[in-house]
Amino acid sequence: MSPIEKAARSLCRVHGEQEDDVSTGTPRWAAYLPQVMVVIDALHEPSLTMRESGLEIIRDVGMQSDAANVWRFMIDVLRQDVRHAMASVAIPDGR
Repeated sequence: MSPIEKAARSLCRVHGEQEDDVSTGTPRWAAYLPQVMVVIDALHEPSLTMRESGLEIIRDVGMQSDAANVWRFMIDVLRQDVRHAMASVAIPDGR
């Protein structure tokens, strides 16, 4: 299960809904994909502490890359995953 689906299912459960209910034609958790995208958008920029931690790791392994950029790339991939998941269940992304 992808992190995107896990997040959508978690939101569904938090709201007291049956995540696998398909009475609307798609699993109920899929209706939470737009909210997952909003959260991912909010997480796009790493905090100063996260950047510093990432730089420390990169220094230790000898890579010449920016930890904040690595984080952003990872978040960008999550965004793409949400868009694909939303498209597969025909949920508009609101953009």
